[in-house]
Amino acid sequence: MFNIEFGENGTILLSGRLDAAQCARAEEFLGSVDSASTLDFARLEYISSAGLGILLKTQKRLAEKGAGLKIINVNNHIHDVFRYSGFHSIFEIEAA
Repeated sequence: MFNIEFGENGTILLSGRLDAAQCARAEEFLGSVDSASTLDFARLEYISSAGLGILLKTQKRLAEKGAGLKIINVNNHIHDVFRYSGFHSIFEIEAA
């Protein structure tokens, strides 16, 4: 199961598994984001390469506007995925 929604403070909350089956939903949601935003991964259990692609696409689009994504509360497994893929140098990331 996957969920993406705005939290009370404007942070974008992700939970569950962001894999290929959920990418259309994530892409639709993140496509509406048009300013610098914080993604809270506290409840995200897994992210696939397809999920990374959606984040990269969003980051590139926001960077053209001088904005970007900050990712917080990243668990060790997902942090390793970002590090091994080189995405840790593309995003501002804070571990849990």
